[in-house]
Amino acid sequence: MIRFFRSGNPLTVLLLLIYTLLVKFYYLIHPAAHMADGSEGLLYSLLVKWIQVLTGGSAFVFTALAVMLILLQSLLLTKIINHHRLFPKPTYLPAMCYLLFTSLLQSWNVFSPALLVNVIMLWVFSSITELYTRTSARDVVFNIGFALGMCGLIYFPSIIFCLLLLVSMLIMRAFRLAEWIIAILGLICPIYLMGTYLFLTNQMTLLRQIPNIGLSLPLITDYKVWGAMIACLLFFVLGWLLLQRPLMKMLIQGRKIWAVLIVYVAVAMLVPFFNVHFSPAYWVLAVLPIAMFAGNVFWSVTNETFANVIHFIVLGYMIVMQYFS
Repeated sequence: MIRFFRSGNPLTVLLLLIYTLLVKFYYLIHPAAHMADGSEGLLYSLLVKWIQVLTGGSAFVFTALAVMLILLQSLLLTKIINHHRLFPKPTYLPAMCYLLFTSLLQSWNVFSPALLVNVIMLWVFSSITELYTRTSARDVVFNIGFALGMCGLIYFPSIIFCLLLLVSMLIMRAFRLAEWIIAILGLICPIYLMGTYLFLTNQMTLLRQIPNIGLSLPLITDYKVWGAMIACLLFFVLGWLLLQRPLMKMLIQGRKIWAVLIVYVAVAMLVPFFNVHFSPAYWVLAVLPIAMFAGNVFWSVTNETFANVIHFIVLGYMIVMQYFS
């Protein structure tokens, strides 16, 4: 099976669709309502209310939307990877890994602010990869800052991704104070516009919902969470170690992009700790960049039989956690 995803054939998209139905089938027949744990942002709350009006609050509709978002993200991730040639040849392995690893934990398949933020973060990551080749990047950093500000309105702790932007600017470009100021202005702009709209429509009480942030250091006792996170981190470390040799043969831009991905994983792992109420569901933010390193594990294992064995071990663990735990 791995050899089909290793290929960059566009027809592999059809196989990805079938694979999505396979790994997400349990969640579709046992749908869960949208996430509402008190950490969501103002835009997310408004969007959920609108969907509830249209669908009557159907749990299946919300789960189906979550699965479609995950599939869309896997395809967009593949497009970015293949465009920048982060692998020697076009491949759908990271997309497969994202679909597989998000299936390890049920809360990663619930319609949540994190899934919406992941869509925007794909655009943010794609824009960050362009910083290296731009002579002037003021428009790009403003747009990235603006996108991160929108993420903050959906899920306020995601505003911490501004660290990703600032560190990425240090990695991809020489330091320019003007670009940093413009990036911060872009970050503030969506919150300012939302505040202006609420003021003009006499809804200033909603403004209190925007800075929705806290600090949590929880004791995690759920073995499913530990299993999912250990699997993700194991593939992340293996993917990084296996990347060292081919990394030396890459162009400078490619090496810098992989360095940005390391920062992306680190920041995304920290974000859920700034929830009002901690939830492992928000670690799906980290699964997105980790999928690229996991894809490199399967790419680097040239023995097809061994690669398939690794895949079926993870797939088998997923099925046990879904149906028999």
